[in-house]
Amino acid sequence: MELTEDLRQRLLAASLQARARSYSPYSRYAVGAAVLDEQGRLHVGANMENAAYPQGWCAETTALAAMRMAGGQRALALLVSGPGPDIITPCGGCRQKLREFAGPELLILAADPGGIRQQWTLEQLLPFSFGPEHLKL
Repeated sequence: MELTEDLRQRLLAASLQARARSYSPYSRYAVGAAVLDEQGRLHVGANMENAAYPQGWCAETTALAAMRMAGGQRALALLVSGPGPDIITPCGGCRQKLREFAGPELLILAADPGGIRQQWTLEQLLPFSFGPEHLKL
């Protein structure tokens, strides 16, 4: 999926705003995420840590939950932002969670406070993935 520059910047701003609300007192590694749904709406999330590791959850998980709670069914794009300068990508668990609500063509953008750094499709980050269609429910 191709995103307009305006939409890319809206995703970036939303993700950075979410990142500012991260609860990450243990790792001090704040992450924000913004998901674009099939209705053109943005949903945000931030990582939430917990003293009882690994009971926290990732920014992508929070954003996907917000999307579902708002009635969104399908993720079309995701922007995840970290502190930089290293490029951040969704962890393995989040890649699988994204696959539940998106196909291999999902656009994933990585950013930090300086802007968007890189992009991939979910297929590039999670090749030969297993999704809901494999269960033929």
